[in-house]
Amino acid sequence: MPYIQFEDLEMYYGKLGIGEPIIFLHSHYSRGILAFSSQLLDFQQKYTCYFPDHRGHGRTKCDSLEWSTPQLAEDVIDFLEKLHIPKAHLIGYSCGGNVALYCAAKHPQKFATLTTIGCSGWACPEGANEFEPEWLIENGRYEMIHQMMERHEEAHRGNWQEFMRQSAKDWRLYPQLTREQLSSITCPAFFIAGEHDEFVTEEQLKDLCSLVKDSRYLIAPYCSHRPHMLREKPEFINDSILRFLNKYAIL
Repeated sequence: MPYIQFEDLEMYYGKLGIGEPIIFLHSHYSRGILAFSSQLLDFQQKYTCYFPDHRGHGRTKCDSLEWSTPQLAEDVIDFLEKLHIPKAHLIGYSCGGNVALYCAAKHPQKFATLTTIGCSGWACPEGANEFEPEWLIENGRYEMIHQMMERHEEAHRGNWQEFMRQSAKDWRLYPQLTREQLSSITCPAFFIAGEHDEFVTEEQLKDLCSLVKDSRYLIAPYCSHRPHMLREKPEFINDSILRFLNKYAIL
């Protein structure tokens, strides 16, 4: 899989498929292809799928270990420009959904559609404390620590504690888009959450749809924060998103 260099960043990304481009944006503690492993086969049949690792995550390399959701959104725009992609579909999960909202609000001309999974549109700091490195050590969460050390070693260069602090900080603060900024999103949008998502409610998605003009939402029955993943309802989610995308070809 290739790297692409711009400014201070050496971004790693996966690429699969043929057709209109889709950018998949992963969550705080994951990385590109890992977060969307259950989407690979279904989407590559009709779309060129890009799976970048965010700044500070996975195999992407940067001298600074600091990052934020707005900065990740600008990295996505730089990524599109470097690869000469004038317009793309956008699918973001959790933190990646927040990044996708910033992209669509700040650069509407760049995106044909917007899909978010497990994203309310508002900052939700509850639970972030349990991902601080000190809390993980104190509570014996060594499996999580090992995963973060291994999963993001190239990005954090062995400083998993700073990676966790940055993630928890970003979790608490973002997104900070105003209702007016959310209302400025012009591309068709599809907001998805699991019925038992502890971070996103149906009322929040209804509110988001009231702000984004051409939007709709879906609550996946019996699902958690990750309805698109294995052991939940990936086929149902994939089919739902593909039906949505089929209505909006990039001209």
